Amino acid sequence: MCVAVDGVIKKNLSRRFKIKTVFTQDDPRCMEEVVTRRIKHSIENSNGGFGDLPDVIFADGGITQIRAIKRAIEKYNITIPVFGMVKDDRHRSKELIDDERNVIKLTDEQMNFITNFQDEVHNTAIEYNRRLREKAVTKSALDEIEGIGDKKKQELLRQFGSIEGIKKASIEELTKIKGINEKIAKKIKEFLD
Repeated sequence: MCVAVDGVIKKNLSRRFKIKTVFTQDDPRCMEEVVTRRIKHSIENSNGGFGDLPDVIFADGGITQIRAIKRAIEKYNITIPVFGMVKDDRHRSKELIDDERNVIKLTDEQMNFITNFQDEVHNTAIEYNRRLREKAVTKSALDEIEGIGDKKKQELLRQFGSIEGIKKASIEELTKIKGINEKIAKKIKEFLD
């Protein structure tokens, strides 16, 4: 979830949600869950991290996503306009639509804002998913190697950037990490190969 205030994207207000109630790939149901949680949090704790309710919600998608978000909003008997960011063949926003599929006329400046906003949403989501994948890979790979604790794991990842980077490193390069001797370096190489 990304937030803009007075036309300025506020990175400090972006939030990432772990989906708790949807166990399949179902974007509309995931959106409904996220918006439900977002609105509930704002209503119950207006001084919290989410603050006030939004004036408008832009859905990354079309009518199906708009309807899912409207279902979330209707649970609280409030009114928040919802618009879908419809994409072109290059996956870029080409227009906004409302819940009746009416195209909203925008100036070039407004369309640029919507495009930048969509880019921010994608970057936030991609970064979050990358971190989750890396965390899962890191846990399943390095935690299984005897002699590798949290400090060594963190230093390996800091030095080489990822499991793939560690995998490509030579034994000599691995032994330059504090606490990694040749025996442990060989274990790392054997395990990751």
